[in-house]
Amino acid sequence: MRVALLGPIAWRTPPVHYGPWELVTSLLAEGLTARGVDVTLFATLDSVTKATLDGVAVHGYEEDPDLDGRVWEALHVAYALGRSKEFDLVHNHLDWLPLAFSEHCAAPLLTTIHGFSGRNILPAYRRGRSAYVSISDADRSHDLDYLGTVYHGVDVETLPFSATGGDDLICFGRIHPDKGTDLAIEIARRAGRRLTLCGIVQDEAYFHERVEPHIDGDQVVYLGSVGPADRARVLGSGAALLHPIRFAEPFGLSVVESMICGTPVVAYRKGSMPEVVDEGVTGRLVGDVDQAVAAVEGIGRLDRAACRARARSRFSADRMVDDYLAMYRKLLSRTA
Repeated sequence: MRVALLGPIAWRTPPVHYGPWELVTSLLAEGLTARGVDVTLFATLDSVTKATLDGVAVHGYEEDPDLDGRVWEALHVAYALGRSKEFDLVHNHLDWLPLAFSEHCAAPLLTTIHGFSGRNILPAYRRGRSAYVSISDADRSHDLDYLGTVYHGVDVETLPFSATGGDDLICFGRIHPDKGTDLAIEIARRAGRRLTLCGIVQDEAYFHERVEPHIDGDQVVYLGSVGPADRARVLGSGAALLHPIRFAEPFGLSVVESMICGTPVVAYRKGSMPEVVDEGVTGRLVGDVDQAVAAVEGIGRLDRAACRARARSRFSADRMVDDYLAMYRKLLSRTA
């Protein structure tokens, strides 16, 4: 089977620090290649992969203010689709843009919807000649037909088990109102716990007004963007990961990574969280700050080994590769 993976180019694949779409695309590319699939990864040319690498962008546009992301994504898509006749299947991880040009794709097109960047982009999905995969049942549009749902997987070998954790709380993800960073600070304060924040600042005004004033290097510590080398150490060191989101989270990679390390999650019951978090095993689902504080107080009663075992069985990269191979076979049988 010859598969083209049309990856995002905001960051390198795999990302050095932040880049969840790039991370998932990388794990899939390496997993498929290890299974003997002939994979060409269309990504930034500084990407690292055992698949065949191709593309036009030298590096990620988020890393270079002189690059216009709209221009380079258009060039990237045009180049990849121009080679589409060489493949049995093109797997799109680049949101809506390739769908606008899907008539130029000479192979069956599969699109993983990593989360809708806005409902105003639905016209591109409705008109696109593509099959769709959702990353959670919660993140589906009633306007689209889906081939199936494939949960993200993570590299469990890079996330060793931490049997003891610690007393501190962790908040891991982009600093943005959607992620509820300010709520995490409030939960930790009321629970009497130290909080470690990690993630890129995606909303500068929010950071300066609602987050930065609380960062004192003692009760609230901000580590910035934490790369792959330090993710497991940070996530494994906590009593719990706080995930008090204000939006319908499509999936939540940091949630899974934390659970793999044995650190349970206290998450707001929104979006995919009821699908991802197994109540009472890998974490607690709550509705507000009061419930979150109560969950933190009792989080030590959860078995960290059981948390890891459940998360590992559900969210390994190998399982994700198996599921996508099943999607590929399903799509190719439809188009045969």
